[in-house]
Amino acid sequence: MRTIIKFIDNSLAWALILAMSGILLAVIWQVISRYLLQDPASVTEELSRFILIWIGILGAAYAYRQKAHLGFNLIVDKQSETVRKAMLTLVELLVVTFCVMVLLFGGAALVNLTLELDQVSAALGIQMGWIYSVLPISGALMIFYGIINIYNLWLDASQEPL
Repeated sequence: MRTIIKFIDNSLAWALILAMSGILLAVIWQVISRYLLQDPASVTEELSRFILIWIGILGAAYAYRQKAHLGFNLIVDKQSETVRKAMLTLVELLVVTFCVMVLLFGGAALVNLTLELDQVSAALGIQMGWIYSVLPISGALMIFYGIINIYNLWLDASQEPL
């Protein structure tokens, strides 16, 4: 199980690295084509916008896994160990519930609707459903990481967390 989790973590990290590299190259080409060649490339603005969407939403899943998201733990840290674990479990369950309802089901409904309506981006000609597919992907990742976080909360001190 640890190897699967590590593979998913590394794949997500590399996807974000590639996306950051892609947006950097797109923006550099936009600047070069606009100011040096005096002929702005029409696809780079849309491409960088779509990559930024993917970076932001997949980056949220990555930040959630790394526990780099915002959290207000002042009240939680003052509780006993059992109460602290129960409170953090409740928070994780709320996050998982939100991700199931909004990102997974809502995102999948949005993807299906835009694919059915054949909504296409103006410059790139990509179906918008494929752009929006980052919502259920990120939702599934956050659900997976939320379950791992709950499991890790209730481990014995002698066990290594996932």
